[in-house]
Amino acid sequence: MFNDAVLAEYVRDGVVESEHRGFLAALNTDGSIAKSLGDINTKIFPRSTVKCAQASAMVRNGLELEPRLLALAQSSHSGADIHMDGAREILASVGLDESALQCATDRPLGEAERRAWGDKPPTQIAMNCSGKHAAMLATCVKNSWPIESYLEQSHPLQIAIKNELENLAGEKITLTSTDGCGAPLFLISVIGLARAIREITISTDPVHQSVMQAARNFPEMVGGIGRHNTEMMQQVPGLFMKDGAEAVNVCSLADGRSFVFKVSDGSLRAFRTIVHACLNEFGIDTPLTPEKVMGGPRVIGTIRATI
Repeated sequence: MFNDAVLAEYVRDGVVESEHRGFLAALNTDGSIAKSLGDINTKIFPRSTVKCAQASAMVRNGLELEPRLLALAQSSHSGADIHMDGAREILASVGLDESALQCATDRPLGEAERRAWGDKPPTQIAMNCSGKHAAMLATCVKNSWPIESYLEQSHPLQIAIKNELENLAGEKITLTSTDGCGAPLFLISVIGLARAIREITISTDPVHQSVMQAARNFPEMVGGIGRHNTEMMQQVPGLFMKDGAEAVNVCSLADGRSFVFKVSDGSLRAFRTIVHACLNEFGIDTPLTPEKVMGGPRVIGTIRATI
């Protein structure tokens, strides 16, 4: 990528050994830019960070789920029993089962869940996006839309999702690709993503409020035990946080303060450090165990944010 900036440094004995570059946009309560690093007009694939917008489009088009399952509908879940059973519950509510899912097959995303899975073959229900796909199918059934083609860009559901994201971001989508799970993936600017997250957070629209509150109330359904976004939402009242593949992350506070970042190399190594530093900028101190850079048995360095 071009025009990115250093977000974090890997330091060994006082020497910067490696850098994690990327883009960052932080917004104040009123939407003004609090901080930016790199060219925040750069277009990125937001990956799973926009699942709240996808869920909002589904609710707007008739999806009715209790908050626990609405949180799952916007999740990148770990693949625990509560997640897979929840996805099955969403499907069963409209007379479907997991054979209707068209997401990619995978083993559980969570480390403990993947170990427990063992040598069993990958399945669609274990894939971390199965909650979203189950909700997509349920929305289609509610509207009598075809379920066989629910992942096509021209499908009414995907058009509704695109419109929802464009309205939140205040910009038009110029390119649609395909996410790892198989769903359409919309290219968006870093600042557009930040505006979208702020807008959905402060919105008085009951649809947006229900989606965001579901995630905050059931963070274990959005990620899972030991997952960073789950832990952060449990620790910081009013925080919404969602990560995405290739090192994209979004966060917002109830008053509208928001930040998003994308690490150019796709590495998650500096994630916790960057999130901690961004929240510190907003006056919120969160627990952080510094990354240990080892020299034999001794700790001789760490990862430090440069924001």
